[in-house]
Amino acid sequence: MKTVKLVRGEQNGEEIILINFDPDPKVESHLIGLPGLKRNNSNGKFHLKNSAKNLGLLFNHLRKIKCYVDYSELSQKQVAAPVKRKRLFLPPIDSFHKEDLMRFRKWLEEKRLSPHTVNTYVEVTHFFVRYSILKKSKSYTKHLVESFNYEFIVCEGKSVSYQNQCINGIKKYFLFKDMDIGTLDLIRPKKERKLPVVLSKMEVRLLMDVTHNLKHRTLLALIYSGGLRIGEAINLKVDDIDSKRMLIHIKGGKGKKDRYTLLSQSFLETLRQYYKQYKPKAYLFEGQNSSTYSRSSAQWVLKNAILRAGIRKEVTLHTLRHSFATHLLENGTDIRYIQELLGHSSPKTTMIYTHVTENSIKNISNPFDDL
Repeated sequence: MKTVKLVRGEQNGEEIILINFDPDPKVESHLIGLPGLKRNNSNGKFHLKNSAKNLGLLFNHLRKIKCYVDYSELSQKQVAAPVKRKRLFLPPIDSFHKEDLMRFRKWLEEKRLSPHTVNTYVEVTHFFVRYSILKKSKSYTKHLVESFNYEFIVCEGKSVSYQNQCINGIKKYFLFKDMDIGTLDLIRPKKERKLPVVLSKMEVRLLMDVTHNLKHRTLLALIYSGGLRIGEAINLKVDDIDSKRMLIHIKGGKGKKDRYTLLSQSFLETLRQYYKQYKPKAYLFEGQNSSTYSRSSAQWVLKNAILRAGIRKEVTLHTLRHSFATHLLENGTDIRYIQELLGHSSPKTTMIYTHVTENSIKNISNPFDDL
C-alpha cells in the first residue's frame, strides 16, 4: 500500500497541506484531478489550502486508489503562529450609492470602454465607495484616497497592477462626478519591470500532448499559434478564420484595433477536426450555458495541462502569447512584424522579447569556460 504523508506548511502567509509521497505516476495522475490542488514550482510538490473540508476531500480522494494517508503531523499544534494583521472589513453599500454606481457603469459603457475594463473600474470604485462609508466621509478628498490606497491595497498586499487599476477606476469615477481630479494629484505607481515567463518549444509541444480533450487542445493551440490574448481567443468567431489566406482576423482587440495574425497549417488541421466534432455556430469556442467560452474555464484547462506536463514555471494563458513572440524572434522574424502580429501600439512593448530570447544570450562566451 502506497503511503502519502500530509504535513502542515505555509505559503504567502496562508496555511497549507503539503502532500509528500515517493515518486509514483499513478498517485500523481490521480491527485491532479483534485479541485484546488496547486504545485510548488521549486520542488514540484503538491499542496492544498489547510482546512477541515480539504483534508476530508484529500483523504477520501487518496483512499480511492488505496493509499495509506498519514496525517498525524497535521494534528500537532502550530508553534509560534505569526500574528496576522486584522483584515479590513468594508460595510455593504447603500441604495443611493448602488444607483450611483449603476449610472457610473452606463457612463463608462457610453465611452465605449471594453466590458472587461468597465467591470474592473466599477468593481474597484465599489470598494472605494464602501471604504468612504466605513470612514463616514462626507466628501471625496485626497486624504481619503491615500488612506484607501494604504489600508485596502498596500496593507492587504495587493499588486502594483491592481493598485493602478484602482487609481484609474477612481479617476474615472471622479470625472463622472464632475470633480476636479487635478487638485487630488493621483499618481499611479510604476510597475515592476519583470521579464515575461516563456515556455520552450518542447514544453509547448508537451502541453499539447498531455491535453487529450480536442476542444481544450484546440483552444491552447490557437492562443499559442496566433499569439492571442485570452479575450481575443474566446471572442473569435468562426468567420474570422481565413483559411484561404492563412490568416486569423482579430476584431476589436486591445485599444479597439483590428489586426491579422498567422494561421498555422498544423493548427488548421486540428481546427478542422474540432469543427467537425463540435460544430460551433457563431463563436469558435462556445460555453455550456453561454455563447462564448469563459475565461475561468480556459484558465482551468491550462492549469490542468501544466500539472499533467509537470512544468514548474509560473505559467498563465498569456505565457503562450509571450512564447509565440519569443519563438518568432528566435526564428529570425523582424521585430516590426512581430509588433503587428501582437497588436502592440509601441515597438517598446515588443522589444521586451529581445531580453528573453535564447539567441540574445546563448552566443555570449561565459568567462568560466575560459578558466
